[in-house]
Amino acid sequence: MRVLMPLPDRDFDVTEVAVPWQLLTDAGHEVVVATERVGTAPVADPRLLDGVLFGRLGAEPEPKEFYRRMVADPAFRGAVAWKDLVATDYDALLLPGGHAPGMRQYLGSAELQRKVAEFWRLGRPVAAICHGPLVLARALAPGTGRSVLHGRRTTGLPRYLERSAYLLTGWRLGRYYRTYPAYVQDEITAVLAAPGDFQRGPRSATRRGTAADHGPAFVVEDGNYLSARWPGDAYLFAERLLAALQQAR
Repeated sequence: MRVLMPLPDRDFDVTEVAVPWQLLTDAGHEVVVATERVGTAPVADPRLLDGVLFGRLGAEPEPKEFYRRMVADPAFRGAVAWKDLVATDYDALLLPGGHAPGMRQYLGSAELQRKVAEFWRLGRPVAAICHGPLVLARALAPGTGRSVLHGRRTTGLPRYLERSAYLLTGWRLGRYYRTYPAYVQDEITAVLAAPGDFQRGPRSATRRGTAADHGPAFVVEDGNYLSARWPGDAYLFAERLLAALQQAR
């Protein structure tokens, strides 16, 4: 099956892209990368590869290895431009996250938001992690003036995680962890039918889920839509997307 994964030219999260890519491709699915301009070879946030602060806080070794395999694959480049996307060409939509400044190209694109809204109407699997649900929060359902997430349950980057990362690194990196003035959780919650439709999940700032241990991970499923909070959820998130594809098949 074909899974559409839009990306910015730079600064996406290593784990949130590479782990789903690896698990999906291992299962025989085709992951189609879409960028603003056709043919772009997108690159991840370099700090997550080298270490955000004193060599720490970056991606774990296995996702970094997945990333190296992914960027070496000739298929990993913008095979299609956002403006040329045809929703019915794809079986699922994957919206990864990231927080560095380059993400604003993807998170703030009105063109991409329109295409995402078109895909949402098909009722096919949609998966978003961390900042990824912001694309859905900003995508309007035609004729309603409301976000496509209105009336749905979701998670996303929790306020406490975004704030903690900023307070820990701000003295050295400034607003590196604050992509926008509003917290991700606050912007998403503002477009939902009820504040309780944003599900923060258990507090977890250090332990990350792995392929063998989903204990620390958290994913929200609501019909065809699934969402997760941060890189620590990436393995469970990818497995749930695989299950959704199997069910859709």
